[in-house]
Amino acid sequence: MKNYTIFLYFFFTISYSQNLSLNHDYIYDFLRYEQINEGEHKSTSFSIRPISLKNFINSKYLTNHFENIYSNSKNSIEFKILPIQYNTEFNLNHPYNRNNGNMLPNRGFQHIFSLGIYSKIGPLEIQFSPEHHYGQNKNYEGFWVGHEDIIWQRKYELWNFIDIPERFGEKRQNRELIGQSYISLNYKSLSIGVSNENLWWGPSKRNSIMMSNHPSGFKHLFIKSNKAFKTFFGDIEFQIISARLEASKYTPPSPEREYAGTKLYVPKINQNGRVDDWRYFQGGILSFSPKWIKGLNFGFIRWAQMYRGLVEGDYWWMPGKPTYFPLFSNLFRKNDSIVEYEEQTDQAAGIFFRWLWAKSKFEIYGEFHRNDAIYNLRDFLVDSDHTRGLTLGLSKVINKQNNDLLISWEWTQLEQPAGNFVRRGGSWYEHSRVFHGYTNFGEVIGAGIGPGSNSQYLSIEKIKGFEKYKFAFEIIDHNNDFYVVAFQDSSDFRRYWKDFNFHLGFDKKFRNIWLSGNLLYSRSLNYQWELNDNPKTYYIAGKDKNNFHASFKLMYFIPF
Repeated sequence: MKNYTIFLYFFFTISYSQNLSLNHDYIYDFLRYEQINEGEHKSTSFSIRPISLKNFINSKYLTNHFENIYSNSKNSIEFKILPIQYNTEFNLNHPYNRNNGNMLPNRGFQHIFSLGIYSKIGPLEIQFSPEHHYGQNKNYEGFWVGHEDIIWQRKYELWNFIDIPERFGEKRQNRELIGQSYISLNYKSLSIGVSNENLWWGPSKRNSIMMSNHPSGFKHLFIKSNKAFKTFFGDIEFQIISARLEASKYTPPSPEREYAGTKLYVPKINQNGRVDDWRYFQGGILSFSPKWIKGLNFGFIRWAQMYRGLVEGDYWWMPGKPTYFPLFSNLFRKNDSIVEYEEQTDQAAGIFFRWLWAKSKFEIYGEFHRNDAIYNLRDFLVDSDHTRGLTLGLSKVINKQNNDLLISWEWTQLEQPAGNFVRRGGSWYEHSRVFHGYTNFGEVIGAGIGPGSNSQYLSIEKIKGFEKYKFAFEIIDHNNDFYVVAFQDSSDFRRYWKDFNFHLGFDKKFRNIWLSGNLLYSRSLNYQWELNDNPKTYYIAGKDKNNFHASFKLMYFIPF
């Protein structure tokens, strides 16, 4: 009976070592605000997420995570039931889909329900957090059927080199998923293991160019720092992953269409003749906070992906040994001993920074990445704009008598510069040989705005204790790379597809319950680049659409 009682005590004990899931983005927002406003979590850069909870042990916003901590130096056993999570979204007219993990572009209602367990036995951590996803997946008006055949042909120049279907089949979605599960071995500040968690790399809040939780989580091996390594010259954080990326196996709209007697849709068959083959991905991020400049953090990100045949060495036309570590080779194309290797490898690299000015309660951050390998250093200096993607953001806390104001702004540009006409580099996330592009299960792994798009986001948040109310304004330019290619012949500058989005949000904690909600009204001008080609007046409105989006998140800590 005594042993049974001890087991139950272990079973219902709250642990504090597991990762804070990216599904809890609203809690990350509170923690980042806490760092800017109060100087907490100084060694956390927020550039590699998810972050271990032990980095936030002093945070008032994670009180429930640290209650009833059990520590036994002899047995070193901890166990907990994870909080119940319920996330839901609704789109009235067409999908609005951003950074929502296993949710998919969906019109109508969709939700994710999650309940799991976490255990720690000595250096071993195991989290099993499966998710159930359901989506109505209603039909909606996608790419305009009235576009000329040549416009459809130019749209398929993108769709044939990336896996981003407009609609995921014609049926309701009902899926059981591994979710935010992982197994990890920890030694001091180092962790190694296997995971299916969503990841986020870089300091951006809205649009992470290189890695975000916009798509479904993918299976990966990892080695990482679970907290910053302290050195005599500063703090170091890092993560390296090797992963398997999957295809959606859905087609773009109207795959039967033809142009000049040729079908526009080309099945995604790789160089070894496989259809919808999985891809091998390897990526890494290194983040450094120098000891001599307080609040500054900067780093480097690189990733590479290829079809599995290139990894296993079974391409008959490709000499050489299998490539298991592309992350650590051929940063410059001049080092490619085999030209075909670079052509068959999709890769990107770049730098980022974040600078927190604690006394001013202000932060500024940015990212600069290139979606094509650099030939050498001279190439980078002469043509630094080639295939570049940019993000710049800032946040400022203004203390009031009874509450605080947090003002944030973020600008992201993925539209390619004019030099793209001379030196074709393609849009972000697409690739001429890795035909699925930088995607997992039909969604881009980077910025949710997608290829060729630009974004500006301005928010004002009122924060008091565990309450937050937000108003935000967002402008999205949809795939200007396609717009330029599709309509350059006609010089029709009226066809920009631009969204103006108005957000109202709230976050609140009630004892063991966290609530988070967001309401969005979107006004789309020239939706899907649709315009009356024969107007009586030259500058006339195109097809404008209104959309209403609502999201709601609930997290409930089971009391024991």
